[in-house]
Amino acid sequence: MEAFTVQKGIVAPMDRANVDTDLIIPKQFLKSIKRTGFGPNLFDTLRYMDEGQPGMDNSNRPLNTDFPLNQKRYQGASILLARENFGCGSSREHAPWALLDYGIRVIIAPSFADIFFNNCFKNGMLPIVQPGEVVAALFAEMYAAPGYTLEIDLESEQIKKPSGEILSFQVDPFRKHCLLNGLDDIGLTLEKKDAIFAYEAERRKITPWLFS
Repeated sequence: MEAFTVQKGIVAPMDRANVDTDLIIPKQFLKSIKRTGFGPNLFDTLRYMDEGQPGMDNSNRPLNTDFPLNQKRYQGASILLARENFGCGSSREHAPWALLDYGIRVIIAPSFADIFFNNCFKNGMLPIVQPGEVVAALFAEMYAAPGYTLEIDLESEQIKKPSGEILSFQVDPFRKHCLLNGLDDIGLTLEKKDAIFAYEAERRKITPWLFS
């Protein structure tokens, strides 16, 4: 998993509440478990005018020009600004996979669905909770300034706005440690590999019949 330290990037809007995981990545794309390749189908039903299917050539599909991710001012966005209860619905891990594959590393919202929130951290993304009035102000500033950027510093737990104003956020210390060091569940296990190998060697001595 790629470590997260500082992310500075363009902010794109998802200006609606209760965005569920089926909207983030529709159910027909859940057949693959490769973790990659989902970016072109992120928000598929909103981005395109037709119905997407796995294996389609997305470059030839008709675009919904009203959708923010299809607009020039938001191209290359790595920070998503959202409303309440983002990531609700089914627990599919494909939702953070699609966001990350598209290039989103940070999501800022007043609240998140619990399972989605946890899955973000496990996949190297940073979900940030901010009060509703703060998020509303960020939406207003972003709409008023094409190319609006934010700088997210995980170590200091700060959001730096273009004006220089600083917003603070909080991250659970264990999750912060994992993101800063690029540790997913497998990485955390491998940190203990010496102890695991020592335990297995000792078990082979005590109960050799279990390993025959």
